[in-house]
Formats: sequence, C-alpha cells, structure tokens
Amino acid sequence: MAVTVDTKESNLLDDIEELVSANDWPFERSQPDELTVWISGGWCTYQLWFMWRDQPDILYVSCSFDVKVPKRRRADAHHLLSLVNERTWIGHFALSPTDDLVTFRYAQMFGARKSAAAPSLDTLIEISLTECERYYPAFQFVLWGGKTPPQAMAAALLETQGEA
Repeated sequence: MAVTVDTKESNLLDDIEELVSANDWPFERSQPDELTVWISGGWCTYQLWFMWRDQPDILYVSCSFDVKVPKRRRADAHHLLSLVNERTWIGHFALSPTDDLVTFRYAQMFGARKSAAAPSLDTLIEISLTECERYYPAFQFVLWGGKTPPQAMAAALLETQGEA
C-alpha cells in the first residue's frame, strides 16, 4: 500500500499511522511528532521509530532489533558496523551507547519535493526492514557464534544457488 502525501498540509506521521493501521501492525503514538511500530520479520520483531520535523520537513526513521551487545563484544560490534555500513547504500547502522542496541537509521527530506517525487512511506519501511533482515545474522554470528566480523559478513551474505 503506497502512501504519498503533500507534507505542507499534514503531519506525515498521520499518514504513516494510516499505513500501519491498514497492515494491522501494533503501534504507539507517544507524541504528535513521534510514532513507534512493531513489525515481525524473518529473524525477530523490529521496532521502528519515526520522528517528523516540519522545519525543514524531515522524516527520521530508526529500526532496532533485539540484539543487545555485551560490553566485552563492543569492539567486534563496531568492527562489524564499519563493514556493514560500507555495504549499506541508504542509511546506516549504529550502536546506541545508552542501551547497547543495534539500530538502522535513515532520514528523508520531504521539504522542497513534490509528493509524487518523494519515496512512498511503505518503501521507507521496506528499506529499513530489508537492511535489518540482511545483517541480523551477521550480528548473531559475531555476538553469539564466535565468528570474526569478516567471517560473519561472509556467512550472512552468502547467496545460495538453486534449491535443496
């Protein structure tokens, strides 16, 4: 369900809330300019957090997954983040210093663009989820599987041929 909007007439989060409701995803609207959504993926349930700023019309999206980085593994996690971010074209991954969670972050300006030229809201959600699904296994391999960051990247990005 693609949603495009004229951001001059409304808070973009109202439109995201409509999209989220149409997909029956649980959500919470804690502030007029913030929205949190929980979406089940192939590996875990992802928490997407949206923040809308109307000056200068920017939508900030973060997508966290349930991978808490132990203090003793922070160096390896940062090494893996650098490898992951080298391959990520849109947005980036970060490690929160306050809660040790891995988060995908992305911001999109809507200001001077016409709504037809702006990416659809479902595309922004899809980008966030796709990136998290792609790299979730790499974080598991490093944090719990004993792999080095390069080994984890190679294993997580292995593309299979044919069917078993």
